[in-house]
This record gives sequence, C-alpha cells and structure tokens, in this order.
Amino acid sequence: MTGTFDTVIERAGQHRGGRGAVLAQAGNAHAVTDLSTVPADRLLSAMTRCVFNAGFNWKVIAAKWDGFEAAFQGFDPAKLAFFGDEMMGDLVSDERIVRNGQKIKATLENARMVAEIEQGEGGFGRFLAEWPADDQTGLMAALNKRGSRLGGATAQYFLRFCGWDAWITSADMCAALKREGVLEKPVATSKGDLARVQATVNLWHEESGLPRATISRLLALSTG
Repeated sequence: MTGTFDTVIERAGQHRGGRGAVLAQAGNAHAVTDLSTVPADRLLSAMTRCVFNAGFNWKVIAAKWDGFEAAFQGFDPAKLAFFGDEMMGDLVSDERIVRNGQKIKATLENARMVAEIEQGEGGFGRFLAEWPADDQTGLMAALNKRGSRLGGATAQYFLRFCGWDAWITSADMCAALKREGVLEKPVATSKGDLARVQATVNLWHEESGLPRATISRLLALSTG
C-alpha cells in the first residue's frame, strides 16, 4: 500500500468540502445499534430487494415495493418457507411485482434459509450480529452457500442495507484500492482480491477506528 488511511481521508476531503464534511457524508445511514433485534421479515425484505435490484433499474423496484410486500405476505419467512411451492404459480403472474421467475424462486429459497436459521440458530438477526465484523468475506460465502442468488455484490449490498458494517466493492472503491496498491486491477471478484480487500479494510479500521462501511465510502469518495 502507498500510505495510511489518513491520506485517503484527506484526498476525499479535497473533493467533498474538507475533512469534516466528507467524514459526515461517509457515515453509514443504514447502521443499526443491535442487528439481533431486527425482525426476520425485515431482513428477508431487504435481502429480496437486493436480489431484485441486481440487473434491474433500482427505481423500478422501489416504485413497486409496496406491491412486493403485499405479494410476499410481508416477507414472513416461516409462511413463505411453508407455502412457497404453492405460491409460486401465483407470484409469477402477479402484476404487483417484477415477474422474474428465477428471482421469485430465489426469494422462496431464501425464506427457507432464514426460517431454518431462525429456528435452529437463535434468530437470523442474531446470526448476522454475531458474525465477526472482520470476516465479511466469510459471511458472504456462508450466505451464498446457504441461500440463493446471494453471490457477489448482492450479498454486499444486503449486508450494508440491513445494517451490518459492510464494505461494498463498487467501481469507485476498487479504483481507489488500485490507486493505493491493494488491487492490481480496479475490480475485486476473485477470492484473492476479496481477501486483500478484507485485510486492508481491517487494517485501516484498526488504524482509524472508523466503521468498515465508512472506510468503504471514503475510498469511493476519494476518487473524485
């Protein structure tokens, strides 16, 4: 790496009105005090929104979201896990939602995952809250293995939006990490790349005391 994280903050501040302004802008608006208290249906809702956002116009999904909530019966994981197969036919023809069969099927499969963790591991929110904050790559791998369509950036966005202290390997963040000598190319898709991102964010977290999500946002903002 080429320098300390303080140099990244200063660079971001040059583009965003100074150090104080950029630190305020980089705060994680999605952070929650205790993720273990967030109801499972809200976590499944956030997960589903990220699954449907992938490859779609986010504004389209947002405009239809009340319809999604109604069609998926409030994202009650136990209900969807039990009745999912029976609901599939109705959901793929429901005009209140984006009728993508693969993503609808993924939602029902993810409901089963959430319901299983709720029952067997003391709650899905607790599962997320107790996962070590310095091992986002491990949590992403677990979600990808146990769930459906939760690979790559989808898992990163879900973790950020549900309140976990997550970094997101956006194009701007990866460009900044290449500039800092962490990545050879401005992308992070391989296991090796993600491991380097994790190690670097952990190092800068220890150095700066800032949340990992804030570090991620500051890197992105430092590109201009």
